[in-house]
Amino acid sequence: MEMEKDNANPTILNTSQLPTRQRKKGRKVQKGAKSKISDIMRKPQYLSGPFYNIEWSDDTVSDDDDFAAEPIDEQEVYDLISTISDPEHPLSLGQLAVVNLPDIHITPSPSLAADPNTLTRVLVEITPTITHCSLATVIGLGVRVRLEQALPPNYRVDVMIKEGSHSQDDQVNKQLADKERVAAALENDTLRGVLDKMLETCV
Repeated sequence: MEMEKDNANPTILNTSQLPTRQRKKGRKVQKGAKSKISDIMRKPQYLSGPFYNIEWSDDTVSDDDDFAAEPIDEQEVYDLISTISDPEHPLSLGQLAVVNLPDIHITPSPSLAADPNTLTRVLVEITPTITHCSLATVIGLGVRVRLEQALPPNYRVDVMIKEGSHSQDDQVNKQLADKERVAAALENDTLRGVLDKMLETCV
């Protein structure tokens, strides 16, 4: 017997429309026969001249350096939580617009000059697909757990229901803000199983 869903027909966003900084994997280009032969039969590097394809580095740092330190910003937080699975539908929270980039707030604002030990607050406002969603607290817990696992220890995570998006937003917000209640909920094996299932899709 299938459980009846709170919202059997939610609005679904196409994943290609979601904001992301994550790189997309490009398609592999099929090499022609001539290209394959030239790869196999090419001259060894030591026969191609003393300075064969040597790139001399300078002291400037390129803008596209993949290893340059960057502060954690709202887009990175969104990338961490948008792939969480909805507990009711086989879709992500990003696809259902439960989490949205404009609803993520970091204070103080991210900057490279900031002291790495400064306490930083991340506030995520979630928007349930319907105003009477019975799983809003579970979704909020999933977002909190994901961020607490992924962010450095000096980040304080707060998850709230966006004002006016749920009929009991005050009550759900109280539950999500109560650290003792959250800790007790995470010790419940059934709930922990639901959260683990939701987080399986996170990369």
